[in-house]
Amino acid sequence: MGSTIFSKIISKEIPANIVFESDTVLAFKDINPQAPIHILIIPKIEIPTITDIKGSEHASLLADMFDAANQIAKQMEIAESGFRLVLNCGRDAGQEVYHLHMHLLGGRQMKWPPG
Repeated sequence: MGSTIFSKIISKEIPANIVFESDTVLAFKDINPQAPIHILIIPKIEIPTITDIKGSEHASLLADMFDAANQIAKQMEIAESGFRLVLNCGRDAGQEVYHLHMHLLGGRQMKWPPG
């Protein structure tokens, strides 16, 4: 396993407020929330950025991440009112941890454009 903070959360070296876990995906509350509900959804394998995704190799894993988002949105009771999913790729997009992750944001009205 790698050395990012997310890898350490996966291996339980660092505690996190976990809201969902499967064989392939882990989701936990963001420590610096940008909305009333702000969950990070990460694969349990290390993929640094979106540009490192390999289509056929990672297709099932990406589906698992979106499935987790849907399950969490239902669990947090925001599936009906709506939520936003955000994936950042690279420094200029705001990626701080180089382990693929999806932000699930909800619990308030989202603005557009987001940047």
